[in-house]
Amino acid sequence: MEIVEKKDEELQKSRHSLAHVLAKALVSLYPNTKLAIGPAIEDGFYYDIELDKSITANDFQDIEKKMKEIINKGEKFEKKVVTKEEALKLFKDNVYKTEIINELKDGEEVSIYYLGEDFFDLCRGPHVESCTKLQNFGYKIHSINGAYWRGNEKNKMLQRVYVYAFRTKKELAEYIAKLEDARKRDHNKLGRELQLFTTVDYIGQGLPILLPRGAKVIQLLQRFVEDEEAKRGWLLTKTPFMAKSDLYKISGHWDHYKDGMFILGDEEKDKEVYALRPMTCPFQYQAYLNQARSYKDLPLRYNETSTLFRNEASGEMHGLIRVRQFTISEGHLMCRPDQLEEEFKKCLELAIYMLKTLGLYEDASYRFSQWDENDKEKYIGTKEQWDEAQSSMKKILDHLGIPYVIGIGEAAFYGPKLDIQIKNVFGKEDTLITIQIDQMLAQKFGMEYTDSDGSKKIPCIIHRTSIGCYERTLAYLIEKYAGAFPVWLSPEQVKVLSLTERNNDYASEIVEKLKEEGLRVEADLRNEKIGYKIREALKMKIPYLIIVGDEEEKNGTISLRGRGNENKSGLKLSEFIERIENEIKTKKI
Repeated sequence: MEIVEKKDEELQKSRHSLAHVLAKALVSLYPNTKLAIGPAIEDGFYYDIELDKSITANDFQDIEKKMKEIINKGEKFEKKVVTKEEALKLFKDNVYKTEIINELKDGEEVSIYYLGEDFFDLCRGPHVESCTKLQNFGYKIHSINGAYWRGNEKNKMLQRVYVYAFRTKKELAEYIAKLEDARKRDHNKLGRELQLFTTVDYIGQGLPILLPRGAKVIQLLQRFVEDEEAKRGWLLTKTPFMAKSDLYKISGHWDHYKDGMFILGDEEKDKEVYALRPMTCPFQYQAYLNQARSYKDLPLRYNETSTLFRNEASGEMHGLIRVRQFTISEGHLMCRPDQLEEEFKKCLELAIYMLKTLGLYEDASYRFSQWDENDKEKYIGTKEQWDEAQSSMKKILDHLGIPYVIGIGEAAFYGPKLDIQIKNVFGKEDTLITIQIDQMLAQKFGMEYTDSDGSKKIPCIIHRTSIGCYERTLAYLIEKYAGAFPVWLSPEQVKVLSLTERNNDYASEIVEKLKEEGLRVEADLRNEKIGYKIREALKMKIPYLIIVGDEEEKNGTISLRGRGNENKSGLKLSEFIERIENEIKTKKI
């Protein structure tokens, strides 16, 4: 592990050195370039610049050529330390470097790196010794984006030049090939091509429209989840989509999550102000509070297929992965302290079962999300309460052997959580499933139970999702299977194609028999060439194609084409039905 980390440090150092090479190339080609910042990133580096010319893809080759000339000269990187005053003189014509320098303390030394005698840049380093260390590197400019200086939309818009950079040209080629595959699997592109969802500008960002094929997949997932939760003792509730601000003030959402909510009304003018719910917990607690509870009633498990609304920043929107309205498999479990670990374990087992069934288990990682005690305004409760809650969760996770990383500042405002993370095809990680321990909101809502000794106690609460956000899950499934879903999840499981119009009646007869078995099947009876009809069906990633012509009709058989170039002729329909029903029953991946 230490060797890998050291290699990564060397790679990042080389990438940052290449960023200086890019900067020198840009200044050489476009002398009025004003440099801002140029950090190394996960797959290379970028440099933000101010330039009156808009750089386009047509310029990439010239810039890369100039970079190669600089590298082949073998110029050295040399560090020079100057005073703050000297640095301000050197960068007097660059407002971005000047701003950075002015933020340093008086008397603080400033490091500058020279690349050759004719170029220098403000930088802490480190860098490689000379450009000869970069001669075998594979690098490629791949895009130009707009970027506000320091990410603030009130500042000037700069041009951000992105560059891939790897140790060898072979590694670069492999990475680019991997990206091409990722683009083919990108749910935001593929999901539209497969007619699973769409978006409309005048409806708004983060508000996707699920088309019939996508809605069918979500429906299948929801039924599967609700049935599985019921088997495990979860009780279904259905609660309102909105509530008065009074509810959110009790829970703490009004003070700690208001910016992420859609508010209905004006606090200054209206007697009652409502908000669309960003989560279900304060609503489901009312089911618990509906009657007096005893220790014998616990654990009490409530689940709900909940539609939620969160006012995400417009720049964060991405297909189905990050949206403003979504549906989630949410649940809240009230239990005694002695039941906490066992119930947490059961919640985790349910989540893992879901991931394995969907084929996402191997892609998952775990994050123990904790509070940031230096940002107390973000959370409710005392340090002692947080220490107790986090200690309880750590004990449970360690006892269960969960391999987690710690995320400081990633906890919910009311408690720590286990986040089960999945990466999309481009490597960006998002949370799919959460399991949280909450020892604070029960007290806020006056939730109690009578213990065996007659005393009043406050229950522990576990917040959990079993499959997470359905829209996000659909996105990951599209990318995982490149749109070719397992048969049990496919919006269309079978397509029956007639070879000629003479065979339409026989094809329709087969369709009706398959529908009687509960299969999702459609017919293509168009007067088109069979090759065209097959290609059209394959584009939609349908698992099985049944092709019938004169021979099949005469013999009462079918010809079958399955994914993976499977072709069979002379097959009895009953044999196919038995096969596909077994795949559906076992949820075969």
